[in-house]
Amino acid sequence: MAAAVRHLPAVTLALLSCFHATVSSRRDVLELGDADFDYLATEHETMLVKFYAPWCGHCKKLAPEFEKAATRLKGTVQLAKVDCTAYSDTCARFGVSGYPTLKIFRYGRDSAPYDGPRTADGIYHYMKKQTGPDSVHLKTEEDLQTFINHYDASIVGVFPGEEGSRQSEFLKAAGLLREQFRFAHTADITLVEKHRVTSECVLLFRPPRLSNKFEDVVVVFTDYLTIGSLRRFIRDHIYGLCPHMTVENRDHLRVRDLLTAYYDLDYHHNPHGSNYWRNRVMKVASKYTERGLMFSVANKRDFLSELEDDFGLGTSDGGGLPFITIRTKLGHKYTMREEFTRDGRSLERFLDDYFAGRLKRFVKSEPVPERNSAAVKVVVAESFDDIVNDPDKDVLIQFYSPSCPHCKKLEPVYTELAHTLYSEPNIVIAKMNAADNDVPLGYDVHGYPTIFLAPVGRKDEPIRYEGGRELKDFMRFLKREARLMSGGSKDEL
Repeated sequence: MAAAVRHLPAVTLALLSCFHATVSSRRDVLELGDADFDYLATEHETMLVKFYAPWCGHCKKLAPEFEKAATRLKGTVQLAKVDCTAYSDTCARFGVSGYPTLKIFRYGRDSAPYDGPRTADGIYHYMKKQTGPDSVHLKTEEDLQTFINHYDASIVGVFPGEEGSRQSEFLKAAGLLREQFRFAHTADITLVEKHRVTSECVLLFRPPRLSNKFEDVVVVFTDYLTIGSLRRFIRDHIYGLCPHMTVENRDHLRVRDLLTAYYDLDYHHNPHGSNYWRNRVMKVASKYTERGLMFSVANKRDFLSELEDDFGLGTSDGGGLPFITIRTKLGHKYTMREEFTRDGRSLERFLDDYFAGRLKRFVKSEPVPERNSAAVKVVVAESFDDIVNDPDKDVLIQFYSPSCPHCKKLEPVYTELAHTLYSEPNIVIAKMNAADNDVPLGYDVHGYPTIFLAPVGRKDEPIRYEGGRELKDFMRFLKREARLMSGGSKDEL
């Protein structure tokens, strides 16, 4: 048999290898049903269960990532799945109302919803944090060094003497926050004496790979310890002067105005090269610490589509130099067009212009139409203010995607509405391709089509349309919400 395999063509061997890898990953995902769920789930300390339907598009997209994560987590965390079209009783018992739904179980008990990433890497790292105790008990110097010498930050509580209320509160916090942070505790104060600790406290150790000369590696918390105060301390200090932004933590960082340098960052294979550019960003960042802007670095390969779609930057732009962008918490975007210089002066000029209000915001926009005489007015990001924010017009604006079937179904009704109201001087019926244009602030668009009315006198308070999709539904809405038209009252519409 072995000899026969050796003589198989290379292509056949490759196909067999891929088939074996696929089958193995599928076997690593435990299939559960109504009859065996309780029996098999109780055997596992920590288990991630995917409740799905075979016809669900999001479930199909998740499946290969879930299987890859299951293989990587084999032996530490069990991944399982339940087909809700075949085992509806189990899905109903755990309150599953949409697909896919992911839940974390501990010895068969529904412990918590899974709110982490949906990629193999994301699932792996998120679930690794779910294993073991909420807080690791450190007894020796070796225990401490092993714990803090980690890719992520470490929070260590120091509680000498008998267990008291502060340690109890720390352990409660560790239980609530373990999905986000790593916790450990020790009763031996000699383990942290070199950090000038002489009493109960909490130490935050930033990741060794991010060590730098501009800030302390360790931050000490000595205030009154509650779950809330500890959470705030971690939030305010864990990222430091210039954190490494990833797909997993970007939402946590973007609650503030954020400058990001994107480049070929790889702390696993090239930590020295990764810190080369970060140190240059930090040198500049240290001069602007009181200006309310946060700084970060990121691997541009992890954000290629975002750089292209949100900032208009191609993958070949800039050569090997970092891309520099600013994204404010209000959604305003800026890009540094000047080449990043190693002395940091170009970045300083960019920041000086930003704080002085001299930079033009980057707006993703299709070209403004040369002619726009159709009944439904075409709006692009560059013309949004001129059309939708016209102070003399009530504007009904539909945000759509060219590939959206619901938008295509609505199109004839929406066009009929525009023709019906074409002679009304005070109302504009408009549409904007939200896939290729930035949606302005104040318009919460998460699906297509989404329709708003921007009324006269309240352009900063657009009204979401949530009625039916027939002509009479739109007319009734406009009769209620639109201002006077053709010199008549709203009731005459």
